[in-house]
Amino acid sequence: MADITVADLDENSARAELAALAKALLGANAKYHGRDAPDISDADYDRLKLRNSAIEAAFPHLKRADSPSDQVGAPVQDGFGKITHAQRMMSLGNAFEDEDVADFVQGIRKYLGLGADAPLAFTAEPKIDGLSLSLRYENGRLVQAATRGDGAVGEDVLANARTIATIPDVIEGAPDLLEVRGEVYMSHADFEALNARQTERGGKVFANPRNAAAGSLRQLDAEITRARPLKFFAYAWGVVSEPLAETQMGAILRLKSLGFDTNALTACFETSARLIAHYRKIEQMRASLGYDIDGVVYKVDDLAYQARLGFRSTTPRWAIAHKFPAELAWTRLEAIDIQVGRTGALSPVARLAPVTVGGVVVSNATLHNEDYIKGLDGKGAPIREGRDIRIGDWVQVFRAGDVIPKIKDIDLEKRAAGSVAYDFPTICPECGSAAIREMGDAIRRCSGGLICPAQAVEKLKHFVSRGAFDIEGLGAKQVEMFYHDSNLTIREPADIFTLKARDATQLTKLKNRDGWGAKSADKLFDAIDERRRIGFARVLFALGLRHVGEQSAALIARHYGSWGIFLAAMDASAQKSGAAWDELLSIDGVGEVMATSLVTSFSQAAERASILRLADELTIQDEAQPGTDSPVTGKIVVFTGTLEKMTRAEAKARAEALGAKVSGSVSAKTDILIAGPGAGSKAKKAAELGVHTLDEDGWLALIAGL
Repeated sequence: MADITVADLDENSARAELAALAKALLGANAKYHGRDAPDISDADYDRLKLRNSAIEAAFPHLKRADSPSDQVGAPVQDGFGKITHAQRMMSLGNAFEDEDVADFVQGIRKYLGLGADAPLAFTAEPKIDGLSLSLRYENGRLVQAATRGDGAVGEDVLANARTIATIPDVIEGAPDLLEVRGEVYMSHADFEALNARQTERGGKVFANPRNAAAGSLRQLDAEITRARPLKFFAYAWGVVSEPLAETQMGAILRLKSLGFDTNALTACFETSARLIAHYRKIEQMRASLGYDIDGVVYKVDDLAYQARLGFRSTTPRWAIAHKFPAELAWTRLEAIDIQVGRTGALSPVARLAPVTVGGVVVSNATLHNEDYIKGLDGKGAPIREGRDIRIGDWVQVFRAGDVIPKIKDIDLEKRAAGSVAYDFPTICPECGSAAIREMGDAIRRCSGGLICPAQAVEKLKHFVSRGAFDIEGLGAKQVEMFYHDSNLTIREPADIFTLKARDATQLTKLKNRDGWGAKSADKLFDAIDERRRIGFARVLFALGLRHVGEQSAALIARHYGSWGIFLAAMDASAQKSGAAWDELLSIDGVGEVMATSLVTSFSQAAERASILRLADELTIQDEAQPGTDSPVTGKIVVFTGTLEKMTRAEAKARAEALGAKVSGSVSAKTDILIAGPGAGSKAKKAAELGVHTLDEDGWLALIAGL
């Protein structure tokens, strides 16, 4: 699977791979969480899950109902009672690089609206590799113990939990209701002793301490559990009748004072650099800790901030697990191939002598772009200490949590004496057109457009994909076939809708060709005709314009409402100036780069003619407006100044949920300006135009109760 980059997948391949990934991941969950007998490594599991997430991001319409992205753990096995968690037990998002940690911290600041100098602390604690357990105390007495299960329902293991010495049966000074969460684990020494006893008795020998701990806790006979040397670290909580503290660190100290073991390596820091430094310290100590860990968990310390940040479907926004790297490997770079994508991007791929990395045979690795090959980052600064990558080099390959293998370093001592620097092509290998690199763009792109077969085929595949026209019976394989067909050629989207008429003029009909029949041909023609009436947003997304994704296409379609109005706006914006251009830029989420891409596409003669030929074959439906019945439904609102009771992101999300259109600038079409302290030119312009202006309290009063 991983030998094919996500960008190179067609829709059918993506659908098939998602099915295979769902089967593999759900099976791995059942073996890991349900039977305590995993058959793949954690690194392999992480890679599969990230691969699944990457494909879902590229093909959101293909996301399965049983997507592993929406699942935690595994269903409860037979033999145990079931306990529904009063508060769902979540999993954690993963970070694999230092940059991921910095992005996590920056993302938290952005979401909360905190400046770079505003205090923001995080806890950092070892990520124990054991079995998650929830303990419920009522009036100081342990009354319930449950495994995580699938996050919503866990296994009742109360009798077994009572046998663990580090789990108190009675606690004093605790809230009347307290749900303590943590990890059951087994130390290295106890694990070795247990396996020695098991070998002596002819019993089961465990593969690792995690399996031993999980298998021991999930015994139907509590006396077997009692004989196993299990321990428990407390690091979190679920429902409580009163807060444990105001901070994560304070709550951990409170749990410690109640008699629970907590990890002494848990510490609090205020910068990503110090978090990473603590991670390095723990990584160096890893072999001497005496128990298994597989990373470090960072959590926002302020519990009020945690509440504001909330949760995604299966993970909290306020926490992330910084995983330790997987295995590295050295191999020879045999060739560099250039692949041309839908947008004309020339993507270099390293062809490697096959090597096993983290249990997976790797023969390809991404090389990103020509600067990366030269040893430079996107800003021109050296990476790998400026060492470039050349054909014939011995390179260090890594995967860690990355879906696509990457090259980490080069061994200059093994570089051949006659080695020459790689000369990145300036001519498209597919069509011979000039490959141009625009200022500020890290990617070199083919200028051939529609005459480039790589771009044309990929654009057609995108056009018929699920999120776009979704024409049943016309997938990537069929697109390839028709593109190269000398009679029923499909070279642009409009050709799809003339296919039936052109087939009628052929001596050899489609139904008589290999792989087709009367029924399949008629089904294809009917499926095409069903898509002649289609929504504006789907048409815009299907065109595959650079920088215009599914979400931005929906925003633009919602703003203009109809295809005709949009087309007129593109014509009026062709000079990138004037009221129409300003209106395009005012759409929240549309910047100058996307706007330029739009107007350029519609002003180029060949591309515009192709789009209009398509439009002539269609009935493009107006974009349905939000049905929310609120005072701001359909209104154009602008936020300016400092909001004190919510962040800009929260305010925008709330307004859009109520059916409003959020704009980034004030114009005569603006209905409401919400102005906080520090409002400047926008407030002045709104006053000049007579735009209704509210302060934050007025805005909250307007939408109160909705």
